[in-house]
Amino acid sequence: MPASIDTLSRLWRLAGLPGDALSFIDLPGHDPVFPSTFAVGTAAQSTVAAAALAACELAHIRGAPRQRVSVDMTHAAVECTGHFTLDGHPPDIWGAFSGLYRCADGYVRIHANFEHHQDGALRVLGLDPRTAKREDAARALLDWRAADFEDACAQRGLVVTMLRTFDEWDATPQARAIAAQPLMTITRIGDAPPRALPPLSANDRPLAGVRVLDFTRILAGPVGGRALAAYGADVMLVNSPHLPNISAIADTSRGKRSAHLDLHDEHARATLWRLIDEAHVFSQGYRPGGLAALGFGPEALAERRPGIVYVSLTAYGTEGPWADRRGFDSLVQTAMGFNAAEGEAEGAGKPRPLPMQMLDMASGFLMAFGAAAAMWKQQREGGSWHVEVSLAQTGHWLRGLGRIDGGLQAAKPDFAPFMERQPSGFGELDAVRPSAQFARTPARYERASEPPGTSDARW
Repeated sequence: MPASIDTLSRLWRLAGLPGDALSFIDLPGHDPVFPSTFAVGTAAQSTVAAAALAACELAHIRGAPRQRVSVDMTHAAVECTGHFTLDGHPPDIWGAFSGLYRCADGYVRIHANFEHHQDGALRVLGLDPRTAKREDAARALLDWRAADFEDACAQRGLVVTMLRTFDEWDATPQARAIAAQPLMTITRIGDAPPRALPPLSANDRPLAGVRVLDFTRILAGPVGGRALAAYGADVMLVNSPHLPNISAIADTSRGKRSAHLDLHDEHARATLWRLIDEAHVFSQGYRPGGLAALGFGPEALAERRPGIVYVSLTAYGTEGPWADRRGFDSLVQTAMGFNAAEGEAEGAGKPRPLPMQMLDMASGFLMAFGAAAAMWKQQREGGSWHVEVSLAQTGHWLRGLGRIDGGLQAAKPDFAPFMERQPSGFGELDAVRPSAQFARTPARYERASEPPGTSDARW
């Protein structure tokens, strides 16, 4: 059995979806499709396919005939690079202080794309954020042990991690906690009858009539919401007017409305409850407990809107000493051993990142998969449902897919066949079109991406 079919089958069984639906999937291609010793092509293809096929299975329970879905591995992997340009220019992705630094006994990676994270890390180093240069940070870190700097930053809620090998990661309590958990969980959190969804015609996209509130900001969550939009859902991205975003929002907002709500404002909270009253899915990627502290945790939503599907993303899962720790893909790759392993395979004597932010991308498609699977369960048996995904659990799964001998010698594929150009609220956007190909109802982005706050917070 081809690796991707086997991988998809395991995802499908994890969600408890009907096995006969797997006969409607085609998965052409094989690893390596990018220079990596990890099965990034299989990870991309299988998670995209899981999300797309689960959307179709939800459509089938709503009365639409099943349809074939094809996901080409190279196209899926290119989609997972998140590549795009605006007005012909690639975005500025990384902050001036982001990246890998030598310490007294190893390396640390600093994520400094947001000013408050950057300034906090510089202050830990005893540097003035107003005048410090990157070389100042590099010199200062040579006096730190990597683990000490990681701990000092974690205590301040900053996003820094030391570089670990697989063996070093496996020896940590957090690694053991991750290894003891499944890739993702779909848990019933309340009673409710099956909620009526609009009937579908044969030509409606699979998620037509499904309303999704997307409370995510950085890559994984927005990718999940974008996939749901491509498959037909009405997705409303909700941002705080006070929080910064990354440049990728121009790409990941395709297909979505984009509204502002300040949840510290009583009127805005009342507006959100009205939106929730008509929503089917609530997806969030804020720090653990952040939205719950404002009254919008999974149990509160299940009580107010019985039958809702609540999707949560964390960096390091919900168990173990790092459960409350912030993190991004590049940090989790570094912490878990991927960068060290790729560097060792290359033989260059320095760490090497994966060729894309694969943990983010696979986690995003797993969020979309979990949302569709939980809605399928809701239609079958009722209940309210909580889907939980984490970057570290996705990383553990990716590592479990095995290594590819000689994978680093693979050539980077040509992106041109997979790109599409369209106007957006950010400029002319050239980005990767959806890699899931539906036989009857093509995936597409009906709405152009728009800056946060462009749309009103109403359905």
